[in-house]
Amino acid sequence: MVRKARIKLTSTDYVKLENVCRELKEIAEKSGVRVSGPIPLPTKRLRVPVMKSPCGEGTKTWDRWELRIHKRLLDIDAEERVMRRIMRMRVPEEVFISIELI
Repeated sequence: MVRKARIKLTSTDYVKLENVCRELKEIAEKSGVRVSGPIPLPTKRLRVPVMKSPCGEGTKTWDRWELRIHKRLLDIDAEERVMRRIMRMRVPEEVFISIELI
């Protein structure tokens, strides 16, 4: 039985997240390993309403800032040579990876 590696990617930068997903998928396809994903998970939206006026008086207008956290999920057959290539891959600072063997 072949073990699977579940790779969970999270980032605030959508473009860099997609680039890392594409690289992971290319590594798996070149090695001839089965891969399912990237599966988009729900995007977490953190909203912060802030008053425009710095003093707290004045107009009651608000700025609404939002931080979006994008998530992707990949399942790859965990062969040793594939996992070694994934570990050596360059990943941007904004993208967080967690690998779990299932």
